[in-house]
Amino acid sequence: MVTLTINGKPHEAELPAEMPLLWALRDEFRLPGTKYGCGVAQCGACTVHINGAPTRACITPVGAAQGARVTTIEGLADLPHGAALQAAWLKLDVMQCGYCQAGQLMSAAALLKATPRPTDADIDAAMSGNVCRCATYTRIRAAIKLAAGLDTTDRRPA
Repeated sequence: MVTLTINGKPHEAELPAEMPLLWALRDEFRLPGTKYGCGVAQCGACTVHINGAPTRACITPVGAAQGARVTTIEGLADLPHGAALQAAWLKLDVMQCGYCQAGQLMSAAALLKATPRPTDADIDAAMSGNVCRCATYTRIRAAIKLAAGLDTTDRRPA
């Protein structure tokens, strides 16, 4: 039996401990917002928070999350900066295809929790593990800055 607290609610299921957390979230607990991207923790599409830390759900066995607090994209609005990030993403029209955006938002929420006023270098470091095939990186950076209440002007050299 696996017991998790997901988005503040207790969940139990009879699951093999080695099952990837991603599949438990999507298939067993019916939380489809976390996406499968690469399956090897290289793209960031499956990013969730475990006890507040951004974690790749595709390689994390559900047994390793036993008793942990798991937050998925469905619980983002309840995190510090979560609602501000969602509003900034919408205001700046960040999403193109949208597939990677759940992972992007979860990584951004972890960044703003740890560094409420991030620099461009902070953003680059925190978001480097999240791949966007549509290359919306400039809008992602601007949305993170907007959610943090910072100037959204990109001053990097062209």
